[in-house]
Amino acid sequence: MTQFIRNIYSMTQSFWLLGSRLTILADRTTTDGKYDLIEGYSPPGMQTPPHRHTHYSEQLYVLQGEYTVWLGKNKVVLGIGESVLIPMGIPHVVATLGDRPARALVVSAPSAFAQLIAATGTLNENEAPDLELFIRISTEIGDEILGVPGDIP
Repeated sequence: MTQFIRNIYSMTQSFWLLGSRLTILADRTTTDGKYDLIEGYSPPGMQTPPHRHTHYSEQLYVLQGEYTVWLGKNKVVLGIGESVLIPMGIPHVVATLGDRPARALVVSAPSAFAQLIAATGTLNENEAPDLELFIRISTEIGDEILGVPGDIP
């Protein structure tokens, strides 16, 4: 059992994607496809494009700093220890609008988000992702991009 646990921890991978460093803590290979567990670090000013997930929900739990999340037309500001469920199909944006970075745990269920991160994320913070690949994988996992960073749903 100890070796099994060691193998799981050694499988964590970190990637940069759309301005955030995302560390895959668990994915379909360790959760039987039930969920992904991601630790996210977002520098000040990070903002996702408006998007929606059509095949999985997303739970965001704040570990450090502050996240602003738009769920459709509703806006919520989350501090340390707070969380929000982003249901399947709801257009949303996640941002760090303050002058400090933020960290969060993200659970997506069923597993899909980690696949996008691993396939399109980069190892270098300053390297842009392959947008054609990003859009293709997003479509494959049921994500719809609804705008560009800065747009609000």
